[in-house]
Amino acid sequence: MSPRALETLPVEGARVLLRLDLNTPLSGRRVADATRIDAALPTIRHLQERGARVVICSHLGRPKGQKMRELSLEPVASVLAERLESEVMFAHDTVGDDVEYLTKEVPQGGVLVLENLRFHPGEKANDPDFAGRLARLGDVYVNDAFGALHRSHASVTGVVEHFKQAGVGLLVQRELEALSKLVTSPDRPYVGILGGAKVSDKIDVIESLMHRVDALIIGGAMAYTFLAAKGVEIGDSLVEENKLRLARRLMDRCAERGVKVFLPVDHVVAAAPDAEPVVSDSIGEGLKGFDIGPETVSAYAAVIARASTIFWNGPMGMFEKEPFSGGTRGVAEAVAAASAYTVVGGGDSAAAIHHFELADRISHISTGGGASLQYIEGKELPGLVALARRGA
Repeated sequence: MSPRALETLPVEGARVLLRLDLNTPLSGRRVADATRIDAALPTIRHLQERGARVVICSHLGRPKGQKMRELSLEPVASVLAERLESEVMFAHDTVGDDVEYLTKEVPQGGVLVLENLRFHPGEKANDPDFAGRLARLGDVYVNDAFGALHRSHASVTGVVEHFKQAGVGLLVQRELEALSKLVTSPDRPYVGILGGAKVSDKIDVIESLMHRVDALIIGGAMAYTFLAAKGVEIGDSLVEENKLRLARRLMDRCAERGVKVFLPVDHVVAAAPDAEPVVSDSIGEGLKGFDIGPETVSAYAAVIARASTIFWNGPMGMFEKEPFSGGTRGVAEAVAAASAYTVVGGGDSAAAIHHFELADRISHISTGGGASLQYIEGKELPGLVALARRGA
């Protein structure tokens, strides 16, 4: 079963409850990064052009069911108005009689943004009453929040059962099309690149990728758990002691399947993040690895250059600090230069691609780190399941 596409929904003149992922970084009361706002524009404009009355709902941050002025969506609504070059109405609550009345005042082609969903505890709890109250704000439901589809929240799953007409937006359609290429007959060689801090965060995706990829490149702090599992001295680098046996087992299983695993051969090390770094092929006592070294970058780049399909999730080091950014930059540039079909799986790796101004050279940058990983792992996304059932 597949959810209905936006183009098939009867939205003309209807109030369309549009679930977006506008969880944007804020600096005080200003939007610091409008990437997610920009990603939502095609669906909003499509609805406006068809004469829909667009009622937008989204979460922002983690207010834990409490109203917090610093996590209001009002600054996001202001940026949205600038991008759309039109008036955007704003509701200072998410549900209730006043909000319901306001939705009926939205003109055809108009846009109303509701206050932060997570100001209500019923959102994360997937409370049926909250979902029902939210559903009264629209005649048609569209989910274009790919980054939230893996969560069973009221605005993602609970609300769907209240609509006869429900489907996904253009962003979700694009995400599914791009990610499906990684799980159904990808062109080979297929290379997976994984980074980040913990092996425990990537167990499922490693186990999934080992059945699909030809090579697995590992960087970031998680690499030190794998190196320690092989008996390599890692000094005081971050290591998950309780995952050493798992790391050995994962490497053995990759070897059994003929999947080549690449680990760092040199490192950028220091006593602390603010200490003077040095490049070394070993990590002595009192030192920690904070990035992969230049020899490792060259080796990884050579593997990447031969790939026909690439999936990357997770930085190679502490790239937000300039002395430890070389590894992530080098891998990002190699991925951007590759002739392969390239997908960057959201989160810090997507942030790195944008930071190094390489986004226009990547085939697809996912807007949902957790959702993209879960999709690649072969797990069901609750939001998609709910919509598929409604569309059946």
